[in-house]
Amino acid sequence: MDFFNFSINKILTREQSILDQARIRLLYYGFLLAIVGIGALFLSVYLQNLRVMSLTSGVTLLVVLALFKYLTYKPHWRTISHMLLVIGTLLNLATVFIILQDVNIITIQIIILVIVFSFYMLGQNWGMFFSLLNLLPVLIFMVMQYDHNYYIDFFKPEKADQSTTIIAIFANFILIIFIHSHFYTAFLKNIKQLKDTGEEQAALNIKFERAIEKAEKSSQVQSEFLSTMSHEIRTPLNAVIGMSNLLLMNNPRQDQSENLEILKFSANNLLAIVNDVLDFNKIESGKVVFEKIKFNLVELMQNICGGQIIKAEEKGLMFKLDIDSALRRKIIFGDPTRLTQIIFNLVSNAIKFTSQGNVWVRATCLEDRHNNITIGFSVKDSGIGIKKENLETIFEPFTQESITTTRQYGGTGLGLAIVKRLLELQGLQMHVSSKVNEGSEFSFNMEFPVSTEVIPQQKERTTEPQPQQPNVIELENMGSSLRILIAEDNPVNVMLMKKLFSKWKIVPTIAENGDRAVEIVQYGNFDIILMDLQMPVMNGFDASMEIRKMPDPAKANIPIIALTASALFDIRDQVTNAGMNDYVAKPFKPDELMEKIQNLVATVGS
Repeated sequence: MDFFNFSINKILTREQSILDQARIRLLYYGFLLAIVGIGALFLSVYLQNLRVMSLTSGVTLLVVLALFKYLTYKPHWRTISHMLLVIGTLLNLATVFIILQDVNIITIQIIILVIVFSFYMLGQNWGMFFSLLNLLPVLIFMVMQYDHNYYIDFFKPEKADQSTTIIAIFANFILIIFIHSHFYTAFLKNIKQLKDTGEEQAALNIKFERAIEKAEKSSQVQSEFLSTMSHEIRTPLNAVIGMSNLLLMNNPRQDQSENLEILKFSANNLLAIVNDVLDFNKIESGKVVFEKIKFNLVELMQNICGGQIIKAEEKGLMFKLDIDSALRRKIIFGDPTRLTQIIFNLVSNAIKFTSQGNVWVRATCLEDRHNNITIGFSVKDSGIGIKKENLETIFEPFTQESITTTRQYGGTGLGLAIVKRLLELQGLQMHVSSKVNEGSEFSFNMEFPVSTEVIPQQKERTTEPQPQQPNVIELENMGSSLRILIAEDNPVNVMLMKKLFSKWKIVPTIAENGDRAVEIVQYGNFDIILMDLQMPVMNGFDASMEIRKMPDPAKANIPIIALTASALFDIRDQVTNAGMNDYVAKPFKPDELMEKIQNLVATVGS
């Protein structure tokens, strides 16, 4: 700021609060009033030839002028306020104890002026300090004067005439009135601003609540849209994959078989993309709940890598699964589904981005504390590697290392994003080390509670599949005796189901909607019902609840499997609440559907 500035507008800024601006204005205009008052007082005592008073008022006037200049150059109002109060205190005490050696109305005015000024400018603590600093010595002086006549031998007190007293009283009153008036206005303005701010905040809160409500509705609409699109995409995919499976079961020629495999592979790729998008949306919306169930880690890792080994061998890669021997006889608690998703995505990426060389998958026991165990998982490959500057971006959704990578290898760029989100939701972190053209390694550590149950030694050694339970009925032995009701409105899916079941010599009964399915069950007997969820007239949920209400226990307890192409996050809960026994997502694998039918019919039969 210019040293020769005398304008108040240049020392006020928008960053200052209303009260701080009021304090600066008080000093600025207060200095002007004080200069006038002290100047008049100086002339009065000077004309009366009162040397001490003239010197005191003259020095005070010069100090006030210097502080005024300091304020207009550097508006450090707090420092200036302290200096003024110190000067006022010294002046007050000097007047009482030396110059006048008396307490009069001017002394009382100065004390009041100090009290008001100190509280308004510096707050309660400093206000109390300067108030007592001025008041207590004056009270002590009055006590001393009451007991004995107070006087100083070496100095004779000066007496000013009545005009000087009038000037001093008038100037002091003007300053006291000005301080009160100025701060009263400032406080009113501050209260009004607080009120306006409160009203603005209330309005913002209303807008914020509306924005939250709109966002929630948007999220709901997004979920519903994804569910609808999932149904619309999965339904034709169900037919494509189903028909491909049926044609492959009819022993086609080699050229036909190759074409069908390509068709099935492409349809499965499209299904994988749809599943990635839906699963990522589920994770982002916070709908993921992690289970705590018992599972065998060794069997889980073997199941995850079983299908991947075939893919690796097809590319000429060496695939190695290494599981720590300390884990082979332990049963742990956790979420095998989400762990499968994490490992599967990492292994799939390793195979996809490795054209030659090796893929290693390891599960290592890092710490065994009897009740808890920490396991380190790592997936390493000798693939294309990742540039150091891209190590962070590969975890962003819908992002791959480069456009070239996307074009060459395909995919949605959601695999690693899903892995990262699933780990973060459990408070875990993924570690990545990679070198371009040498390969990458993805690793993370996870802690699991350990079950007291121990896998028997003979189970650990055997590699043959376990025999089925005695109460499971082989589907081939059922033949045409199995009575199946299919509630499905899509004619393509109906044709697919008929052709599929004909392979097992089963002729299903078809209901075109839920209402028709309930009617058929009332007049017929069935071993199991396959219930599509989205149908006209009556949907699968309502139809299932109607069947469960039937008075005949045999009909009310018929096993029902839901067939759904929906992507709703809570579909499992909805299926259970409607009284259905299980569900299969479209497009389904024939073996998966048949296994569920087999298990449910066998359970009821036993």
